[in-house]
Amino acid sequence: MTVESTAARKPRRSAGTRKSPSTKPELVQLLTPEGKRVKNAEYDKYVADITPEELRGLYRDMVLTRRFDAEATSLQRQGELGLWASLLGQEAAQIGSGRALRDDDYVFPTYREHGVAWCRGVDPTNLLGMFRGVNNGGWDPNSNNFHLYTIVIGSQTLHATGYAMGVAKDGADSAVIAYFGDGASSQGDVAESFTFSAVYNAPVVFFCQNNQWAISEPTERQTRVPLYQRAQGFGFPGVRVDGNDVLASLAVTKWALERARSGEGPTLVEAYTYRMGAHTTSDDPSKYRADEEREAWEAKDPILRLRRYLEASNHADEGFFAELEAESEALGRRVREAVRAMPDPDRFALFEHAYADGHALVDEERAEFAAYQASFTDGEGA
Repeated sequence: MTVESTAARKPRRSAGTRKSPSTKPELVQLLTPEGKRVKNAEYDKYVADITPEELRGLYRDMVLTRRFDAEATSLQRQGELGLWASLLGQEAAQIGSGRALRDDDYVFPTYREHGVAWCRGVDPTNLLGMFRGVNNGGWDPNSNNFHLYTIVIGSQTLHATGYAMGVAKDGADSAVIAYFGDGASSQGDVAESFTFSAVYNAPVVFFCQNNQWAISEPTERQTRVPLYQRAQGFGFPGVRVDGNDVLASLAVTKWALERARSGEGPTLVEAYTYRMGAHTTSDDPSKYRADEEREAWEAKDPILRLRRYLEASNHADEGFFAELEAESEALGRRVREAVRAMPDPDRFALFEHAYADGHALVDEERAEFAAYQASFTDGEGA
């Protein structure tokens, strides 16, 4: 008897037997893909006083962030960076949430939050040092209240929770925000963070950018309910926001941060968005997702959405867009020049701080490495 025939006799659970929520997940949206403003009784007040200048500022943030991201991708393809994780398609979620923050709030990013870094005043060129291999981060986290990028998936949520608990004990009224993706939501560190933040009522916002794909794994392979609903099991609220809507992302994050600052504890925000590009430059998304899916999401492009609204509302003219295009190109040139001008790191720096008081084995390794390096200058190993 073949394996196939044996398996065929066993009852299988079909995809249709999986339980699902009885109602369609709610999605907070203030700006439709066509650029039309829609009302929301709960969240309108958080953007009610936004000015045309501020709207143009949000558009500028997204355009320049995308331009920087595109330049970084090109630099990697040309061998100037070892790797790059693109944010293409996620600009609204990052800029909206980033602009909701106060200066005294603290951010714990993962490795794709280039837009949030922009909002926190981190020079874009500093983000590239790690990906070029010349430093371990490139900026002082305490200068901008923006922690270094975290490569270990989901661990920054624990750091954020602990920091938020400290903020509460200090009696400060600031908040903490932790960014992570839908893939990281399956990590144990994230669940542990939810538990501690709920029990200790920590002033932290968990901001999950659900871009539909954890590398090659779709969200439905990781969860049987919408991600924001997981918060209910830990005892705090969760909300799903249109992550391609910068106004909705701004409003919902403002609401969540106010809850945190006022002592109401944690919130889970699921920004429902899409990763238009590859997971990283080492990935080929054409191997696991359909072009039709990407094209459908491109029609919901966050930048085009806000541009349509600005034009329909007469909040921006062609002169504004032309000036921004020139600024965008200038940013691209500056980034390219800065990366190519980065000095090589001290090759022996990796042996520093391995042990607080030094170690004989490290000394031996340093000597062996020095001999190896010297072989390239004296002709023995060239």
